[in-house]
Amino acid sequence: QVQLRESGPGLVKPSQTLSLTCTVSGVSITTNNYYWNWIRQPPGKGLERIGYMSYSGITYEDPSFGSRTSFSRDTSKNQITLQMNSVTPEDTAVYYCAGAMGSGWSSSLRDFLYAGQGTQVTVSS
Repeated sequence: QVQLRESGPGLVKPSQTLSLTCTVSGVSITTNNYYWNWIRQPPGKGLERIGYMSYSGITYEDPSFGSRTSFSRDTSKNQITLQMNSVTPEDTAVYYCAGAMGSGWSSSLRDFLYAGQGTQVTVSS
């Protein structure tokens, strides 16, 4: 059974760096053609794509975030990490990790093969 679990701080101060980790179990993050997405949903809004880390280590950062985001992975721990710099209150959202075959995007978590339950992140002083 494949499970994804997001972890990280629930509260971050403005201008700080947010770091979230997605721990995957049941499948290797290096499995061919799997893409591991970071997605968020701000309050009252739809899903927003932050970007992804591919099975081969290629990353994509959505340009709407400028240069604030980066991804890394630890294959020994089967984890993907998101870092978001210079956070503001507008970055308050539920953050999800989701896996898919291929790099396509969907605005519904149901269209992803796997998804975590999400973790609430609040940016506030």
